[in-house]
Amino acid sequence: MRILFLLLAAALAGALTLFAFAPYRMFWLMPLCLAALIELLQREPRRAFWIGYVWSFSAYASNFKWIYDSLHDVAGLPAWIAAPLVLLLPAYLGLYPGLASWIACRIDSRPSVRWLIAFPAAWELGEWLRSWVMTGFPWAAAGYSQITESPLSGYAPIGGIHLVNYLVALSAGGLVMLARGGMRQRLAILLAAALVWSSGFWLRDREWTTPDGKPITVALAQGNIAQEMKWSPENLEQSLLTYYRQVAKTRADLMILPETALPLFLDDLPSGYLTMMRGEAKRSGMALASGVPRRTNDGRGYLNAVVALSDPKMPYYAKDHLVPFGEFVPLPGLIGWIYQHMDMPLSGFSRGGANQPPLELAGHKVAFNVCYEDSFGEELIGPASKAGMLANVSNLAWFGKSEAMSQHLQLSQARSLETGRYMLRATNNGMTAIIRPDGEISAIAAPFTTQVLTGFAESRQGLTPYMQVGNLPVVAGCGALLLLALALGWRRRGRY
Repeated sequence: MRILFLLLAAALAGALTLFAFAPYRMFWLMPLCLAALIELLQREPRRAFWIGYVWSFSAYASNFKWIYDSLHDVAGLPAWIAAPLVLLLPAYLGLYPGLASWIACRIDSRPSVRWLIAFPAAWELGEWLRSWVMTGFPWAAAGYSQITESPLSGYAPIGGIHLVNYLVALSAGGLVMLARGGMRQRLAILLAAALVWSSGFWLRDREWTTPDGKPITVALAQGNIAQEMKWSPENLEQSLLTYYRQVAKTRADLMILPETALPLFLDDLPSGYLTMMRGEAKRSGMALASGVPRRTNDGRGYLNAVVALSDPKMPYYAKDHLVPFGEFVPLPGLIGWIYQHMDMPLSGFSRGGANQPPLELAGHKVAFNVCYEDSFGEELIGPASKAGMLANVSNLAWFGKSEAMSQHLQLSQARSLETGRYMLRATNNGMTAIIRPDGEISAIAAPFTTQVLTGFAESRQGLTPYMQVGNLPVVAGCGALLLLALALGWRRRGRY
């Protein structure tokens, strides 16, 4: 009965993390929910894995409930297949926090070693592992809840989102120790917490990069075309006309259309359409780039590409980090039958390849990424270092009217902070936005509206500390802390 109560409490604490992220942005809730997990682990350390697993399963299930909208409401997968599939991702991701909880409780029985050394380090290593194992899925990492309202967001340019992950877990451990420690320990924790959080305020106001040239006017198209209509042959003419009219009416230095805005292969577009688009852009003196599927050079595959339409040579960026099950089918012989029940065109993209150069647009170098590629901060370091600004094109109509769009916006804000560069987000139906180098939003379009968002952006030069070192210092540091906790535990056990 006791363990059942603890598991229910863990599930509740995990589910509440939904409100720590966008669009709710109650950043203070994440350390509290993690502190609740730690308190439950302290009460029943022998069941550490299962308590941590239930907490995280509940957290991921509540944060990713939009997957059901994608599979059932949009892709048309029957509920009897969609519902179990929705639970598979939380069931898998929960292994990492479960293992981190087990490690923290096994290393040492002293609360100070467990919750101030072992747990924060193990938690962050788990977050790092799930960001790359099996292509990675880092959404809902604890650190994203701090972007950009929390003082801890100031550490993103220093050590990336993984340093913020660690500091959130450390803060949770400190909260628990404030209730359990002695007077001297409490005072030390309060002083350390005040130092870390107040330093975050100072770091948030620091500029790590500098302007490179004059600001330009940018225009970001939001076509607001429903996913069930996007690939419909009957709606093709209307889709193409929507974006043509937006281009024709826009006056800006740079205009970007969202992911697969033109729902045909580049070489299958109606005769003269690209000429008309290029002519309108030239008439306005505007550089134009659009998301559009493109066949590979050998004609054997196809790419999720962003093409510089205003350039007669039509240089492009092609998405490299593809979404498993969405853009490529792992183990097709085993799960390929599922796609017979879904309306999911172009689910077999090819990778664009690493080290693609930025696109030259309106006299500026723009490093593009497509959809959830901006979930992977370290992968954007190389492109950002060669470019003055970042741009993300996405089609978020897959997620319906869920929290997914706001969560994705928060990821883009983290990338701006990490790189000290503007992020231009052009999406099909929201959240189309211009994000400043400090992660704050300077302009945003109302979701589910057809409009062109206009504003100003500028190229930036210089490298943030994170761009120079990547994830290695944080990952290595957490590994060293785990070894320290292990050594302390061995030493203590050796005395008895």
